[in-house]
Amino acid sequence: MTVEMSQGESLQEFFSPVLAKIKVSAHRAQALEILQWIHREFPNLKARIAWNQPMFTDHDTYIIGLSFASKHLSVSPEQAGIAYCEESLKKLKLSYTANLFRIPWGAEPPYDLLRSVIEFNIEDKKSVTGFWR
Repeated sequence: MTVEMSQGESLQEFFSPVLAKIKVSAHRAQALEILQWIHREFPNLKARIAWNQPMFTDHDTYIIGLSFASKHLSVSPEQAGIAYCEESLKKLKLSYTANLFRIPWGAEPPYDLLRSVIEFNIEDKKSVTGFWR
């Protein structure tokens, strides 16, 4: 099931069903902080919950999503996004796979990296008509 945030709904209210699944309150607060930062910095992106995960879309195409584990939160910018920011991930010593990178709970969020990969995906996917690449 996919749900999009309604006009006038707060981001915290909208994402509360997925955030409630994070057991540690400090981790929940960190996840909300990152989601709010994305929403504030990229107000044209639409907030969405799909596959029980918070994500942001542009013209109905996926831009970035988050998921949560016991030791970290994962940021998923698709494989092209990972390839684009791979050198930065190595410099920041962040763990990553072909599809996602991990931010350890309690670590300072890498906002410059997030900005860069979101801007890349928006530009790279501006003519994409499907949800995924």
